This record gives sequence, structure tokens and C-alpha cells, in this order.
Amino acid sequence: MTWPDPLATRIAFVASDRPEAEEARRELVARYGELPPSEADVVVALGGDGFMLETLHRHIGRPCAIYGMNRGSVGFLMNEYSAQDLPARIAGAERAVIHPLRMSTLDAEGRTHDALAINEVSLLRQTRQTAKLKITVDGKVRLGELQCDGALISTPAGSTAYNLSAHGPIVPLDAKVLPLTPISAFRPRRWRGALLAHTARVTFDILEADKRPVSAVADNFEVRDVVRVQVAEDRGLSLTMLFDAGRSLEERVLAEQFSV
Repeated sequence: MTWPDPLATRIAFVASDRPEAEEARRELVARYGELPPSEADVVVALGGDGFMLETLHRHIGRPCAIYGMNRGSVGFLMNEYSAQDLPARIAGAERAVIHPLRMSTLDAEGRTHDALAINEVSLLRQTRQTAKLKITVDGKVRLGELQCDGALISTPAGSTAYNLSAHGPIVPLDAKVLPLTPISAFRPRRWRGALLAHTARVTFDILEADKRPVSAVADNFEVRDVVRVQVAEDRGLSLTMLFDAGRSLEERVLAEQFSV
């Protein structure tokens, strides 16, 4: 997707419910006009990282790009806010194409649920009892029993989020690997996780599920009392994010590895 003429790019503006985000949207609409997101080439998301994820989820499968500007708190996925020369900034922006994870779950009532994750799929214990997980990769059992608070699989784009907080590795966007990271592993205590090929299909079986209930979360979609969770990258879906020149997502991920 290219925009040789910045003035021809159709731009829509969406904002979180933060007052500063709503104010920024009003300013940008007054300057550049208003267009429904469904008709836009580029959707400008005004808010923080959480709102950026919401916007990406809302536009999965659409042929548009998302350009975020920070009117929230963290802003790792956002560009700096400025109302000046926005079409030219968008035309000169660097693209990051990411593929979501698809989570398929089976719960204790026999119901199935599917969801997509742009950052990560995480399994989390629901009670004071540690979770017990069996981990199978591409049909082969790799860990017969992991006692833990949980575990997660992240996308490369999400490797700097919850995955990093759980002491997982930061992964470059083009590495074609998925981090599998335990959350507070108790047994085996020294297991620090694994880097899996992006084509891997991972199955988590919850052991002693009645006694040790577990929930599964794909970004902000949660399923309680799961007994089996399958996770794989969905290469059939892609999302395009835009970043100002010199501030690409690849550069931010690399810089994060040298932050102290």
C-alpha cells in the first residue's frame, strides 16, 4: 500500500474516551475534514497503546493502515502527536505488517471459543492454586507438566508488552519466531520458555482443571475455565501499522533491547 499523493489519501480519525484524545480529534477533523473509518485508506487512532490495539482489532481484514498518535499514557505503539502536515507524515511513514495469533479454546462445559490476539495469548490461574499445564508443539509433547501462574505466547510486535514483563525475550519483527514464556514457573523452576517457529501450533492442556481452573486471554478477550487451548499464527490475516520515518516499530523494538 503506497500513497504517492498525500493529498489524495483518505484519512479518518478515531479517539479514545480520554479528554485529550477527544480534543485532538476535534482539532484534526476541523483541519482535515471527517470521513467514516470504513471509507478510509488510513485510520488515525488517538489515545494510548490500549486504544491502538482496540483499533487494530476493529479493522482486522480491512485494506487500511492504522497510524497512531499518542494521547494516552504508554504510547509505545504510537507516534508523537502533532496536527501539522499530517498527510505528508503519513505519506512518508514506514510500514510494519504484523500477523495475529488465533486462539481456539475448549471450556469445561464443552463450548468452543475463537479469538485473535495482536499482542499475546496468555493462560492465567484463576485461584490461589498454581496452574498445571501440558505443552504440546506440532503434535509432540514438549513439557508434560508445568506448574506456574500461567504461560503466554506473544507475537513479535507484542514481545515488548506482557511477554517482556514476564521476563520473556524481545523478538525482532522479521525474526519469524514466537516467544513462549512461563509466568512465575514453580516446576520446573529453571525453565525460562522457548522460541518457536512462527509456523508452530501449540496446544495447552490444563491438568487437574477442576481443582486448578485456568482462564485464557487473547489480548482483551477472556475465556474462563478452559481445559484446552490451541494457538497458532494466522498468516491469512495481516495488519499494517504506520510509524514516522526514523521511528519504525523495528527500531523501537531494537532500542528496547538496549534500554537500562
